[in-house]
Amino acid sequence: MKYSFDAIIIGTGQAGPPLAGRLTAAGMKVAVIERGRFGGTCVNTGCIPTKTMVASAYAAHVSRRAAEYGVTIAGPVGVDMKQVKARKDQVSGESNKEVEAWVKNMTNCTVYEGHARFESAGEVSVGDSRLKAERIFINVGGRAVVPDTPGVDGVPFLTNSSMMEIDFLPRHLIIVGGSYIGLEFGQMFRRFGSDVTILELGPRLIQREDQDVSDAIREILERERIGIRMNAKVTRLAKHGDEITVRVDSADGGEDIRCSHLLFAIGRRPNTADLGLDKAGVETDARGYIRVDDQLRTNVPGIWALGDCNGKGGFTHTSYNDFEIVAANLLDNDPRRVSDRIPAYALYIDPPLGRAGMTEAEVVKSGRKALIGKRPMTKVSRAVEKGETQGFMKIVVAADTHEILGASLLGTGCDEAIHCILDVMYAKAPYTVMQRAMHIHPTVSELIPTMLGELKPISA
Repeated sequence: MKYSFDAIIIGTGQAGPPLAGRLTAAGMKVAVIERGRFGGTCVNTGCIPTKTMVASAYAAHVSRRAAEYGVTIAGPVGVDMKQVKARKDQVSGESNKEVEAWVKNMTNCTVYEGHARFESAGEVSVGDSRLKAERIFINVGGRAVVPDTPGVDGVPFLTNSSMMEIDFLPRHLIIVGGSYIGLEFGQMFRRFGSDVTILELGPRLIQREDQDVSDAIREILERERIGIRMNAKVTRLAKHGDEITVRVDSADGGEDIRCSHLLFAIGRRPNTADLGLDKAGVETDARGYIRVDDQLRTNVPGIWALGDCNGKGGFTHTSYNDFEIVAANLLDNDPRRVSDRIPAYALYIDPPLGRAGMTEAEVVKSGRKALIGKRPMTKVSRAVEKGETQGFMKIVVAADTHEILGASLLGTGCDEAIHCILDVMYAKAPYTVMQRAMHIHPTVSELIPTMLGELKPISA
């Protein structure tokens, strides 16, 4: 059967459903196609479920430290993994149901559940149906990369998605990959009670960050007795009874490490290989990401790509911002561009890392004259009062324009405090605006103006 629409949206991640809402409200007839669970990665296997589990792990961690706060707990602190998973499933499931109900009850919107494939630049098939539209929006997300390490086909392994199904405590979890996903799961399961070893191929953790940030995060994790191996290349995997043997080669030689469970956290790839993009003439790069311009248009007129599949961010907030950009350009006569946004994200270990703009290393590499301010969390009253003084805050500003170039805030509440800085950056205001602001005491953000009053020339 053939059906005509004003617009087709493939995928229901963070960009698809709100875009459907805007288009239908503008009077368009819209088809939405979803082959899996409504809500995409964030709702089902990403932000919402993992941060729900992070909260459970935090509760366990603070409970074990209760005596430090003058609180007495009778007996050892235990973790019921079945209840942890049940809580996660409830929180995530409610979000999933909300998205599904929203889209299915949307006026002028028809939902197709199945796999979408392009038949031409203006036609998409799903099951026995053929859908035609002048506007097609791709929002298909991504998935975990699984390496082709020798022996991988013969061992059980986990990814960020399958980790969501665990309702037991792994005895020893090896995590391949020392970046955001791997570190969050590593600390989480260590706090639940697992032995955890993180294997990172590079010379340090989260290599896109500054050296001092990487070092501080490693110190935080090692303090919780998480094993960390740098320059560690996994060269072979094998099954031995109930255990997995991981062969690790490094400059110091080779070693076999046995574990009960293995998690791959080495990156993500877009879900674009089976969309039939070649039939539509849509270009992708070498990694499979759909090429888009500054307004998220592909090389084919009438086709856009939003969210993780376009390689322009890979976060829930960048995906939602993609929707805002497309809607503003199409419906509001408000030209918006991807290049207008400032890089911003967080790492949700405890304490969290909040990031905005350039790193210190990027500023130095640019050759721009700059000033830097830095303050340890031991000098932040709010952190001292909470008994959570690990980490530090630093901010970099341009010496000539006083524009804020970037910030790295690692400490309690820093995933929220970073927005003070981010908003000033969007306003293109000089740092003195924030420096002269009166913040509330006692908070983490009140020390940002203090830090800005102690700026020094940055050293190359």
